[in-house]
Amino acid sequence: MQLLTFAHFFGKIIIHNVCKSNLYGGKCMKTLKMSLTKKILIALVLGILYGVISNLLFSKGFNISVNKWVLTPVGSIFFNLIKMIVVPLVLFSLICGSASIGDTKKLGRVSGKIISFYLTTTAFAVVIGLFFANILKPGIGVLIPTDAVVKATNPPFIMDIFVNMVPSNPFDALVQGNMLQIIVFAIFVGVTISVIGEPVKPLLNICNQVNDVFLKIIGSVMKIAPYGVFALIAKVISIQGLDILLSLFKLVGVVYIGLIVHCIFTYFGALKFIAHLSPIKFFKKFWPIMVFAFSTSSSNATIPLNLEACENKLGVKKSIASFTIPLGATINMDGTAIMQGVAAIFIAEVFGIHLSISSQLMIILSATLASIGTAGVPGAGTVMLTMVVTQVGLPIEGIGLVLAVDRLLDMGRTVLNITGDAVGTCIVANSEKELDINVFNSIETDEIVGI
Repeated sequence: MQLLTFAHFFGKIIIHNVCKSNLYGGKCMKTLKMSLTKKILIALVLGILYGVISNLLFSKGFNISVNKWVLTPVGSIFFNLIKMIVVPLVLFSLICGSASIGDTKKLGRVSGKIISFYLTTTAFAVVIGLFFANILKPGIGVLIPTDAVVKATNPPFIMDIFVNMVPSNPFDALVQGNMLQIIVFAIFVGVTISVIGEPVKPLLNICNQVNDVFLKIIGSVMKIAPYGVFALIAKVISIQGLDILLSLFKLVGVVYIGLIVHCIFTYFGALKFIAHLSPIKFFKKFWPIMVFAFSTSSSNATIPLNLEACENKLGVKKSIASFTIPLGATINMDGTAIMQGVAAIFIAEVFGIHLSISSQLMIILSATLASIGTAGVPGAGTVMLTMVVTQVGLPIEGIGLVLAVDRLLDMGRTVLNITGDAVGTCIVANSEKELDINVFNSIETDEIVGI
């Protein structure tokens, strides 16, 4: 701690003296001022380095104490601040978005397009995961005992998914953070406001103002994001270390290969050939959001930044983005689907079980349906994996192996999930003439917008 304090003090002296001179022509502080995106990226790298060094050099007891007294509180406070805003932001954002679309036929058309995109890409994701898992065989040679206890999840009846989408008590849905029910309730309110029209315009104005307040709060919270990102990453690496990662390297590697391939070929291919938009320009503007998603492992926590990026950097009209992004954070889980496909093959290989073509087709169907019910919070994908494993008769104990590296998998699949939300939003907005091409093609910035 003393070393960090000295380094900080010494750095300030150097900057002060350099800026005092005319070496930079009076533009020193502007030059040295670092964007929030770069601060988050640096915090991510420093967190990984700290985690590796502390795991190798310090005792387990010391790392547990540091996590208990420093890293866990800092990371939890930051994460809770984000979650504090998500539910009201989703509610008011969707109300404003649904009301601003105006035409109920257009709302139905947009809903059909974005849901079709999400479900289709999810099915592709599972296929890609199974393809690479069958070729690279991540479970062959892995003999790791596990004492993890995993509670089985029974496959839900398909009609129950639709029944549970409609809240019997919207206030209870808000308290519980049930995103799917919140989305349905918000859409009903927004559409009704649109139908009534002028008499309730003051109510719509209030909703827009409340939405702006929460976006401003997010801007304030994001100023401490580098500290939260450092704490979240350092905690994971310092405790888990490299041993677990190396022993399950093939599983992690195959999942990440699937994530990258799906992003490049499915998402960027759809941007290029369906919407005729530049994937390179999309990536240059969207990568800061991907970095944030990687560090937080939460689709829901990334909703505010995803909304800002789609509206201000990619040129999507607010009426579209405020509807498609929250919806995607709830039902679009392509990264989770890839993990489920790979993990199922991995578990089967570890236990020496052969999965037939029909069983793998069942994995595709189960994982696609499971993605709808997977909440956008860390670790939820592993819980839903039990449904997929149960469906094809695999030992549920094998999920304990996946749990060992789930946080590492979660970071990658969250990046893919939120990227799919933004890509689908751009494609749908372009098809509805609600995308400002000039903004999309404008010179990119490396800063997180709205901060």
